[in-house]
Amino acid sequence: MTSEGGDIVLYPRDSQRLTLEELAQAAHLHPKLVERFVECDLLAPVEQGGSRLLFEEAAVLRVQAIQRLRQDLGVNLSGIAVILDLIERLRDLQRELDWLRSRL
Repeated sequence: MTSEGGDIVLYPRDSQRLTLEELAQAAHLHPKLVERFVECDLLAPVEQGGSRLLFEEAAVLRVQAIQRLRQDLGVNLSGIAVILDLIERLRDLQRELDWLRSRL
């Protein structure tokens, strides 16, 4: 893309994608464990390039939250799915409440 003056203008990528291995390394976990989280629908890749799964950078925080629930609280993977779903619903409701309050 060029600007009016003919200079090349580069736009930064929206966010960086991480491979499963990069995500596991960033979260200090074994790739097989991260793969298990994907299999249990606790973590969803944003892209699948052939056999490679790609994740948003924010997935690192989600994987760390999953690990905290497993290790610190002893929650099983099914329980973690319920907890994460409830947290997401609460965040959605909070955003809706904030929007409604702003309209008053």
